[in-house]
Amino acid sequence: MVNHLWLKSRFWLDSLSKQQGSHERHLIEYQQSLTQQFTRTIYDADLMAIDLEMTGLDPMKDQIISIGLVPISKGTIPLVKAQHLMISIDGSVGQSATVHGIVDHQLQDALPVDAAMEWLLKATQGHILVAHHAPMDMAFIQQSLQNVFGQRLLLPFIDTLMIEKSRYLRQHGQLVEGCVRLGQSRERYHLPVYAGHNALIDAIACAELFLAQVSALGGSTQIKCHELVGLSK
Repeated sequence: MVNHLWLKSRFWLDSLSKQQGSHERHLIEYQQSLTQQFTRTIYDADLMAIDLEMTGLDPMKDQIISIGLVPISKGTIPLVKAQHLMISIDGSVGQSATVHGIVDHQLQDALPVDAAMEWLLKATQGHILVAHHAPMDMAFIQQSLQNVFGQRLLLPFIDTLMIEKSRYLRQHGQLVEGCVRLGQSRERYHLPVYAGHNALIDAIACAELFLAQVSALGGSTQIKCHELVGLSK
């Protein structure tokens, strides 16, 4: 659990540390749009499930090739608002195509990374991000922000993997290999099986898992966002 006053003070101090150019104002406005979410319940908060597909697992050298987004609103997942974006990259997707199924020619008309980051900030402004194994996704987003804007953002997130890890340890005492992966975690809540490694499908799968977890933890009207939020920069 993170104290909401501490969260707000971190955002305020981070905003003060940024220079006041046009890009910086844009980033500061993005951060400020998030602070009002911390004291809201999960039910009342604006949340956005996100998943990325990448060319590898190293944010310093690998690249994002697709982003899937779906909102979580009032305990529902409005699929009509789901979005899926392909991103052009430098070089080839290489062997990563065997994981996510995206090949080079599919990225020929994709957005460049600078436009993709602008799109991401606009699409998620005012929303706390929800992801499975969120630190990995956040690391890639932060590196892309650094490459495009020359700086990173203070990003709050909710990690469904960490929620599941905590619940599993309380119930079983120790982890079993693979037990908190997205598919295995969903299985414990009797959620349907989806094909993995598609950013949009995985974002939807994460959103469904999150609502099931919150229900098991006491319900979306009983849990405040700051109780589940972590920070990335």
